[in-house]
Formats: sequence, structure tokens, C-alpha cells
Amino acid sequence: MKLVPTALGDVVEIQPVRHGDARGWFSEVFTASAMAEAGIVRPFIQDNESFSAAVGTLRGIHYQLEPFAQDKIVRVVRGSVLDVAVDLRRGSPTFGEHVTVTLTGDAGNQLLVPAGFGHGFVTLQPDTHVAYKVTAPYAPERERSIRWDDPTLSIDWQLAGADPMVSERDAEAPLLTDQPDLFDLPRSETPA
Repeated sequence: MKLVPTALGDVVEIQPVRHGDARGWFSEVFTASAMAEAGIVRPFIQDNESFSAAVGTLRGIHYQLEPFAQDKIVRVVRGSVLDVAVDLRRGSPTFGEHVTVTLTGDAGNQLLVPAGFGHGFVTLQPDTHVAYKVTAPYAPERERSIRWDDPTLSIDWQLAGADPMVSERDAEAPLLTDQPDLFDLPRSETPA
């Protein structure tokens, strides 16, 4: 397993090894011991999946507050997405910044999105199937979102001017500056 840091150091691309032969390939997509050797020790408790039929289906930017904040490992089983993580930790030197990583079923790459970051993706191919692990259960009363087209975030969703397909909730999500419920860095992590 190869870990590739992103511009937001806590967000990491994971590239599992695929072992191929004439039949196809095999890959261990998650192994707790290999993750621990890489310094990623998280109590993943639930696996989720989503299916999006249309290209341009956009989900996000979502997150959950403590005590149900979620670390996620996101991967694409079939199709491809532009995956986005946004730093929502007030006091962080990268607060409000984002990274994008293209995840594909063909490549098998994954993205670790830690608690404290918002997460979203847009589908780049039809019939895209996304699977992700989380460290906390879904808690609707602690779920929050930031509007996908927030101008202060300036996320290039690679839509080439087309409007994405979004849920009503995502279309009506507040802007980052209007969202009071974010994360604070622990005092030990706050820059001097």
C-alpha cells in the first residue's frame, strides 16, 4: 500500500497494490495492520455505498460534528469521481482550503478524509458506485453541510459549465462564512 500526501497533509491518497494475472487482479483494499504501520489508526465501524446513474451527480460538501465526526476512506468500485476534501478546522493554517483527487474503479485509489474536513464528490462517468468506510455512525442531528458552489472555496468541480445534479439539501446548504458549526483545532495543534 502506497500513501501519497496531498496539499492538505492530513488528507492522504491511498494506493493499494493490485496483484494481477491472466484471470484479472486481487487487491487488499483495507487492512488495519497495514494502515497502522502507515500511522493511520482509526476505529472504522461502518461501510457505506452510493450509486449515481448520471454524470455530474454531486454529493456534498458534508460532515458531522462531534461526538459523531467521521474519518472516511473513500473509494470507487465502478466509474470515477472527482473527490473533494475541505479543511473546516478553525485555527488551521489551511482553513477553507481544499484538495481534489480523481478516484476511479480502474485505478483502485482511495482517499482518507479525516474528521474536521468536509467531503464531497461529483461523478465523472455514468453508473458510478462509491464505497466508503467511516469511524462514526450516521447522526442526522449532527450532520452539517457547506454549499458546493461556495465562491470562497473556488472548487473546480470539472463540470465544464454544466449544472450538476444535487439534492435539495445540498442546493440550500449555507456558505462557509454562514455556517457556525465547524471544527476547532485542539489547543495543542493550534499554530503559534
